[in-house]
Amino acid sequence: MTVRLDVSDGLATITLARPDAHNALDAATKVAFQGAVDTAAGNSTVRAVLVTAEGKNFCVGQDLGEHVTALEADPSTAMDTVGVHYNPLISALKNIAVPVVVAIPGACVGAGLGIALVGDIRVAGTKSSFATAFTGIGLASDSGLSHSLVESLGASRASALILLGDKISAEQALHWGLVHRVVPDDEVLATAEALAVKLAAGPTEAYRQVKSLVRASASGLSDALDRELAAQKHLGQTTDHKAAVDAFLSKQKPVFTGR
Repeated sequence: MTVRLDVSDGLATITLARPDAHNALDAATKVAFQGAVDTAAGNSTVRAVLVTAEGKNFCVGQDLGEHVTALEADPSTAMDTVGVHYNPLISALKNIAVPVVVAIPGACVGAGLGIALVGDIRVAGTKSSFATAFTGIGLASDSGLSHSLVESLGASRASALILLGDKISAEQALHWGLVHRVVPDDEVLATAEALAVKLAAGPTEAYRQVKSLVRASASGLSDALDRELAAQKHLGQTTDHKAAVDAFLSKQKPVFTGR
């Protein structure tokens, strides 16, 4: 089981449980995550959601081993997972009517960052780090990052984070507003859980209205997801992407040719 769902006293806790793989997202995990989100959203007793992860890292994004297999099978369909898995997952998590708190231990990268940013409140540890990582393997962005990063940071900082792929610290993320609290690493889950429990005992209908109003003022995610899918499907067939993935897996520095 790579994703767990526990519901108790109005709180649904969704836990990524693939710590040996740094909670990388393979097909089974993506399907299980989607199922957990849908179940939580459809449970009338749920008044808040907590998303967290086992192990030292929150999520390092797509499972590259699975992606290599997909590339070798057919580059033209290798990025289908963006439309089949990531877009529905991000939309479902974004559209949960009750508050969503995300506890972020360690690394939060690529699609993991996309997942974290559609939560309402994010708690990180002092050693947590954040990165987009897509251009390092010749891709653009998916999981809504072209929307959520601009929404959170503005176009300039969002562009720099996606283009350069720089890793930023928890302190920088807090300064920029990507996370709401930074606590000692061994307190991340407890702090996020306490916030989620508080929200689960709060004025749920008021929270629903707050989320509805915020979503209405920041529309555009659906269009961004569609644009990202088209970009990733195109880039997934490029020479640069294939070469960069091979270089990453062999721990070499990629050489890009612009093709």
